[in-house]
Amino acid sequence: MDFLEGMLQRDKDEFTRICNRLLSNCFLCKGNPVSRSDYYFVLKYKEKFSEYLSLLGYRLEINEEYGVVQLTNPQNYNRYNLKLYESVILLILRILYDEKKRELSVSDEVIINVGDIHDKFLSLKIRDKMIDKTTLRNALSVFRRFQIIETLDKDLGKEDSRIIIFDSILMAIRVEDIKQAYDKLENYRKGTKEDEETDESEAD
Repeated sequence: MDFLEGMLQRDKDEFTRICNRLLSNCFLCKGNPVSRSDYYFVLKYKEKFSEYLSLLGYRLEINEEYGVVQLTNPQNYNRYNLKLYESVILLILRILYDEKKRELSVSDEVIINVGDIHDKFLSLKIRDKMIDKTTLRNALSVFRRFQIIETLDKDLGKEDSRIIIFDSILMAIRVEDIKQAYDKLENYRKGTKEDEETDESEAD
């Protein structure tokens, strides 16, 4: 790769590793200690990353205000299609992020707990019962992989288990205002109710 000429070998190795990480994880967050050095490495060589990744059909997006690097694909290749409840939980995380952020200073981490997710889910009346533990655990695992969250406690079955929401959620869910997130959830609520009514009628 001619455009890597002049880089030290260790930087070339880092370049390769981080490209693969972006292709797998989509986001790099300055606020995540695990990926902070990778974030700054991308900033250092952003032209080279953009050039290389564009050859693969990807667009490198860097938001220094949020401290987030995101990889997108204009042709919609290699997209991860969220399941219904993954979409619902992601929107709830976006709303909780916005609510918590208002209470914090700019540099503070946004930390919620599992109980916050359940409370918001119930308050929105998407269903009359809480999200089951397996569904929630699987969804959070997906968002952790994509560096949207990090879990601080191992047992996510407990209401007080803590979760950090990274600023990458602002790029994962790009809504101009939080009302749009609520509108999306309202559509999901209607769809879920209709599905339940269909299931009940079929069971009869």
